[in-house]
Amino acid sequence: MSDLVSDRAHASSAGAAGPSTRPTAPVSAPRVARAWLGLAGLAGVVATWWLGIALFTTSGSLASQFSPTAALYALPDLIRDEQLGLHIAASLRRIAVGLAWAIVLGVPLGFLIGRVRWLDKALTPSLQFLRMVSPLSWMPIAVMSLGVGDPAVYFLLAFAALWPLAMSTSAGVTHIDRRWVQLGESLAATRWEMLWHVYMPGIAAHVLTGVRLAIGILWIVLVPAEMLGVNAGLGYLILDTRDRLAYSELTAVILVIGVLGFALDWAARFVYRRFGGAMQDDQGG
Repeated sequence: MSDLVSDRAHASSAGAAGPSTRPTAPVSAPRVARAWLGLAGLAGVVATWWLGIALFTTSGSLASQFSPTAALYALPDLIRDEQLGLHIAASLRRIAVGLAWAIVLGVPLGFLIGRVRWLDKALTPSLQFLRMVSPLSWMPIAVMSLGVGDPAVYFLLAFAALWPLAMSTSAGVTHIDRRWVQLGESLAATRWEMLWHVYMPGIAAHVLTGVRLAIGILWIVLVPAEMLGVNAGLGYLILDTRDRLAYSELTAVILVIGVLGFALDWAARFVYRRFGGAMQDDQGG
């Protein structure tokens, strides 16, 4: 039955859309131009930053330690002496654990909200209220309940990522093409077959959108969350460099946080373009 539901669903989608029209064209000139413009803009920001430090500070002053050149000079020592790689690994581990918990809790919650109308009406006001509460405002409660260290950080990260995943999943359920549902029901598909062959492909693109939004929120919440008594991580390293008055290293850590956050967002966008677009085409054909 599962193969029949899947084959009939894909056949229906292909018949409605006609032959596949997904060419593998080379990189277009506008995309290359946008990339060069982005690099030029980034170079301009760095140059403006360097020029402002050079013009408005004196050599050897405290403010001069925040220049991009000082940060680049401090980066090798930061990698060697402060074991930057271990701090990055600790932060990425916490991001992965927090995101995993948010997916485990948020996707089923969003699916139920999207499927059960009365549950949607009953829970939406409460979820909107909780969504508007800053995750960082739960820091004292997390520390008192879970203690300092990783458990409190995991809770804050999972709480922050839960809402975009739940709401994106709920939106995906409500936007599933009803013809797919009717097709599965007409073939007497079981609930498991409906879930796996109809609903999962239908909500996958929305879930990936929620994951990307969640990653952006997690990366913002991570740094202050890692100030809750942990002994490794980029947030911990920010506090450590501040306490040692090593402001050039602090600036270097800020740059590393920005680069890693950009890389995570790029990876999420790549996964969405690679898989989410194809799933939407299959469902919406």
